Formats: sequence, C-alpha cells, structure tokens
Amino acid sequence: MVSFFEKLMGRGKYSAPAAILHFIVSVLVAAAAAVLIFGYWFHAPLAELMGGRELFWLIVAVDVVCGPLMTFIVFGPGKSQFERAVDLIIIILIQLCALGYGIYTLGYARPVALVYEVDRFRLISYADLDEADAVNAPEWLRPWSSSPMRTVGLKSSEASLEAKMKSIDASLQGVEPSQRPSRWQDYEMSAAQVLERARPMSDLRLKHPTKSDMIIDAAAIALEGADKGETRDMESLRWLPLVSRWTTDWVVLIDPVSARVRGYLHLDGF
Repeated sequence: MVSFFEKLMGRGKYSAPAAILHFIVSVLVAAAAAVLIFGYWFHAPLAELMGGRELFWLIVAVDVVCGPLMTFIVFGPGKSQFERAVDLIIIILIQLCALGYGIYTLGYARPVALVYEVDRFRLISYADLDEADAVNAPEWLRPWSSSPMRTVGLKSSEASLEAKMKSIDASLQGVEPSQRPSRWQDYEMSAAQVLERARPMSDLRLKHPTKSDMIIDAAAIALEGADKGETRDMESLRWLPLVSRWTTDWVVLIDPVSARVRGYLHLDGF
C-alpha cells in the first residue's frame, strides 16, 4: 500500500514546479505593491508610526504564501489541463481580491495629514477622520492618492457656546479636533504658536539621558534637509510630542525659523 508520504511526494514532483512559478510571480506582485505602499504612502518612519508594516506583511502572508500553497495542493496529476486552468484562475482571483482589499485597507490607513494640536502633533489617516466632517476634507485628501502627506494647523475654537459644547462632546467621544478637517488651516497660520510651544533639544536630552547618541543621529539627519534660511545648528532645533492611533512615544524635530517639521525620533515626549 502506498503511504500518504509517498503520495505527497508523487504529487509534489508534479505540482511543485507550478507552485514555485506561482510563488515567483506572487513575490513580484508583492514587490510592486511594496513600491506603492512604502514609496508613496508609508515612507520611513511612517510605516512604523501608522502600522503600515504590519498590514503589508499580512498582505504578503495571504498572497505570497497562501496562493502558491493552494496551487501545490490542487495542481494534481489526475486532472485535465482544463481543470487545472480553472483551478488556477480561481486561485488567482482569490489572490487578487485579497490583494485589492489589502491595498484598499492600506489606502485608508495611510497618513494623510500631520496636524499641529495645541502642544503636540498628531498623524491622521483617512480612516481617522470624523465621518460627519469628512465632507469638509480638502481636495488633496484622498485615500488612494499619491499626494504626499501635508502638515496643517488647527483653527481657534469656535466662538459660540453651542459650537464649543459640540466640540467638547465630540472630543469626549474620542473624536479630536485634529480629526475634523473643518478645523484645519494652513500650517503657516499656526507657525508662531508652534514655535512658542516647541521645546529645546536640551530638554529632550534631560528627559532621555541615556539616548544621547540616538538624539544626535536623528538631529543630524534632520539638518541634512535644510531649506533656504533654515537652521543648520543641532542645538537650535526644537521638538514636540507626536502621537497617532498606533503610538504615543515619538517626537518631531522642528526648525526654529520656519517651524517646518524636519525629522522624527522614537522617544517619548510626554
């Protein structure tokens, strides 16, 4: 009697080449998706800040592993060429649906705005937006657009008591002002307040005395991208805490002249 192992080996000799070819094609498709995801939507360090890496590897697990495995299982020697073609088409359709859903999810999870919020910055994805306020989103804010993330500020609180109470009620329900596009304004209009609130690098070193090398390295990288008129002095940089749905232990490095965000650092700013 032929053992199960022998049957499996016999099937493997026939189906392994097809599964290997399927695996190679799946890897190429995943690589193309990675260019979009990490080249446009989640460039460093946004993948870590917004969970893009975890979502991407989930897509890879489904497409690159499950697809070829299904091909290995169903591509048996006892089937006609037509039956194998039908099986392969079904598997590819399943993969494409999974890939499409994964990219759809990542499109909504990608960071679309970096919002200055009183004493911190908050990374906002399209999924973070208040549904009732999403109609006020600017034209450039689209989940699947290749437009880069933009930095914006917040308008002052509404003047009327009713409007203020609505804003407080929304915040108590977990919808922060930064999640409401109607409250956004050009970042330049908030620059003076950012510079007033931003803290010196010496404070960051005092908070994290054992992380001096990390702070120096991050500051050096931030200084490399100086625009005209911006500081090139490490000690002149400022910082504020950075939060997102995924994390609360980052800071942004801020130019003391333009208030532009120059870099990111994985350290708790609170």
